[in-house]
Amino acid sequence: MSEEQIKLTKFSHGGGCGCKIAPQILDEILQSSASMHGSYDKLIVGNNTKDDAAVYQLNDTDALISTTDFFTPIVNDPYIFGKVAAANAISDVYAMGGTPIFALAILGWPINKLPTAIANQVMEGAKTICQEANIPLAGGHSIDTLEPVFGLAVNGLAKINQLKQNSKAQPGDLLLLTKPLGIGILSTAAKREVIEETDLTTFHELITQLNKIGAQLGEIDGVHAMTDVTGFGLAGHLIEMCEGSNLSAILHYQSLPKIKGIENYLKNNVIPDATYRNWNAYSEKIKINNSSIALEAFQLLPDPQTNGGLLIAVTPESLSEVQELLKNNGYASRVQPIGVLIDSDEKMLYIE
Repeated sequence: MSEEQIKLTKFSHGGGCGCKIAPQILDEILQSSASMHGSYDKLIVGNNTKDDAAVYQLNDTDALISTTDFFTPIVNDPYIFGKVAAANAISDVYAMGGTPIFALAILGWPINKLPTAIANQVMEGAKTICQEANIPLAGGHSIDTLEPVFGLAVNGLAKINQLKQNSKAQPGDLLLLTKPLGIGILSTAAKREVIEETDLTTFHELITQLNKIGAQLGEIDGVHAMTDVTGFGLAGHLIEMCEGSNLSAILHYQSLPKIKGIENYLKNNVIPDATYRNWNAYSEKIKINNSSIALEAFQLLPDPQTNGGLLIAVTPESLSEVQELLKNNGYASRVQPIGVLIDSDEKMLYIE
């Protein structure tokens, strides 16, 4: 088989952030009766709030942000696979309001199944994104695996007073989302080879777009919380924000940004398996108040996003400042709030 004929997605059972372990299973894995020994006073963010990255205090003003993200192929093109895996990993630093400083590669490759030249293309894609983020790909580690796997470990910096955590949202904060929903649906359409060529281009553009705007959003005091929307879908990551902040949220469904033409795939039930997994994990925390949108809400809200947009919680007083920043950086169509955070209620998420 020539390199041109090789389709990477055929070598993995899942793809992109859709291959993340289900939320409830992950909770079981992370359960522990052992207390953390020693003093870790400088660990500002650990895994207790399900945030995007770990954060360690360096001095009175600065913090180190550290994260790891990797997955199996979401696209067939190895160069694009490298780009999206890198952009997705770096996004965790941006989601904390930080600036990345360097990355390390994580490569698992089935040496007996796939040519090393294809792995080289994956690496080249990652290097391209790292250059765009103005960071070096400074090293890494590789192993021989059954499925192709790639990602990065990324370190970044942030001012402690500008750090954005998903657990710091406040009642009354308005919610904005910087990328449209439906990435998981398009990835499934591509894998099933039913995607339109124009949609494939859109898909590739979205999944390789860096969330660099997060570093600038970190400088705005009125942005109380941020997270990037990835494998658990918009609903899952918003629920994590609500749980960490002890709040509930109202989503205005008609205000949600959706990839143009995504309805054509929904009609044909082109939905990732992970959508069902996600919905089963947290559906009891959701109430849909409009029956006419119930089916599509199920199809879109748990849709696993790979390198999805930033979910921003901003005080109403700072909304115009955030909107101006978004407009000036190519997000003019993403400036309208999609919901609001409220005091903790019976359900975590209300869809209207």
